[in-house]
Amino acid sequence: MESGVRELWRKIDQQAFAGGGSEAQKKQHALGKWTARQRIDCLLDPESFIEIDRLGISPFLTTKQYSDGVVAGFGTVNGRRVALYAQDFTIKGGSLGKQHAQKVCKVMDMAVKTGCPIIGIIDSGGARIDEGIHALAGYGTIFKRNSQYSGIVPQISLILGPCAGGAVYSPALTDFVFMTEAISQMFITGPNVIAEVMHQIITKDDLGGAQVHAALSGVAHDVSATEDECFGKVKALLEYLPDSYRDEPATHEPVYHHHHPALTTLVPTDANQSCNIIDVIHAIVDDNSFFQLQAHFAANMVTGFARIDGSVVGIVANQPAIKAGTIDIDASCKAARFIRFCDSFGIAIVTLVDTPGYLPGVEQEHNGIIRHGAKLLYAYATATVPKITLILRKAFGGAFIVMGSKELGGDFNFAWPHAQIAVLGSQGAVTIMHGKKLAQLPPAERQQQQKLLEQDYHNEFLNPFIAAEHGYIDAIIEPEQTRQHLIKALAVTRDKVEKIPLRKHGNMPL
Repeated sequence: MESGVRELWRKIDQQAFAGGGSEAQKKQHALGKWTARQRIDCLLDPESFIEIDRLGISPFLTTKQYSDGVVAGFGTVNGRRVALYAQDFTIKGGSLGKQHAQKVCKVMDMAVKTGCPIIGIIDSGGARIDEGIHALAGYGTIFKRNSQYSGIVPQISLILGPCAGGAVYSPALTDFVFMTEAISQMFITGPNVIAEVMHQIITKDDLGGAQVHAALSGVAHDVSATEDECFGKVKALLEYLPDSYRDEPATHEPVYHHHHPALTTLVPTDANQSCNIIDVIHAIVDDNSFFQLQAHFAANMVTGFARIDGSVVGIVANQPAIKAGTIDIDASCKAARFIRFCDSFGIAIVTLVDTPGYLPGVEQEHNGIIRHGAKLLYAYATATVPKITLILRKAFGGAFIVMGSKELGGDFNFAWPHAQIAVLGSQGAVTIMHGKKLAQLPPAERQQQQKLLEQDYHNEFLNPFIAAEHGYIDAIIEPEQTRQHLIKALAVTRDKVEKIPLRKHGNMPL
C-alpha cells in the first residue's frame, strides 16, 4: 500500500513539474520564450529553489492543472535569499485564478516575515475568464500586498510575455520593472479593442512593447535583448539593494583607479558648453559601479545606483547633454520615485546639479509641471537618509531649491568654484531688470550695453560665494577633490537620525 501511494505521488509530482506538457513547452519556445522553470533555474543559484504548492489546483476547473499556472517558492541569488513566482504560460496561458493568486500572496507574505526581496516573473494572458469574479478578487489581493509591502522589502517585476488589462497594475506598483525586446508587452487595452472602439490600428509592440515603456511611458526601468541578459541585470541590481528596510546594502571593497580624465576636462567651465554627466559620475564613483535606471526615459535626469568607497548610494543628476539639463514633468516624476525608494531602504542620495531650471512652455504648464514638479520637492524634503549635493555649474531659480538644497534638508551641500547660483541667468536677469532702459537705446548701443550689464551681473551674482557666505552651501571645493569630499560627507552622515513630526502620513502631490 505504501509503495503504491508513493508511486502515485511521484506520478502526480512529475505531472505537476511538467506544467502544460511537452507540446505546450515547444509552443513556448517557438514564441522565443523560456518556460517558467527554465527561468527560475537561470535566475537562482543551483539547487537553491524551494517550491511551494506544486500540487495546487483550481477549485473551479473540471480538469486538474497542477501548479495552477504559476511556479512559486524561495531560493538564493548569489547566496542571498529571495522570494519569487514565475507565471507558467503553458498552463492556460498563465492566466490568474484564485489558487494562482493565493500562491503568489503566500510567497509575498513569507518574504515580508523573513525579510527578503520579491521577484515576480510575469507571462500571463490575464484574469482567468473561467473563474470570473474569483480571478478579479485574486488580483485585488496581490495589489493590496504590493502596496502594503512597499518600502518593507524590494519588489522587482520581470515582464517576459504578455501583461494586459488590470494585471499591469501589480508590476506598476513594484519598485523595478524589467522588460525584454520582442517578447514583452504591457497595456490596459489591447490592439483589437483599440481598433474596434477608437478605430486606431496599432501592433502589440508599438502599443506596449519594451521600447515604448522604456522611452515613452517610463514604466520599464531597463530593457534587455534576451532573457539571459535580463536575468543578469536583475542579479546585478540585487547587489545594490538591502534585503529589507531593516538591513543595509552590502558593502564592497572599493575599487578606484585614478585613470579618469580630469573633472575640469569633463565639465567645461563655460556653462553654455554641453557635457555628459554620465562621464562625471563614472569619474567620482567606484570603478564600474554605476547601475543606471530608466536610461531612455526623461534622459535629462539621470538616476541609478553606484558605490562610493564601497558603500551603495543613489545618484540623481541633471544631464546637460539632454534639453540642457532642464527639469520637466517626466524628469520630476522619475527622480522623485527613485528618491522615495532610496529613502525607504536607507540608501544615501548624492545629487549632482547642473540645470538652468524647469523646462518652460505651454505644454509643460498645461500638463501639470506645477503638480508634477512638486513631487520632486516633496521627495527631497521628506527623505531622511543622508543627502549630499554638489553644484557643478548652473543652479538657477527653483531648480536650485528642488535639487537637494540645504532648505530641503541637504546634509552637505558643495559647489565647484565656477558654479553659478542665482535666480536667473545673466541674459534673463538683465532683460527683466533693464529691459525698458535698453529698449530706448539705438540697436548698436543697446547690444553693447546689454553685454556690459550681463558681464556685471555675471561677476556679481553668478558665483557660489554669496551662497557660501550665508551658509546655503557648506563649502566650495576643487573639482579634483570631489570624490574625497563625498567620501568624508558620507562617513559623517552614515549614522544620521532625523526626527519627523508625528502623523499618519503626508499627502504627496500625486
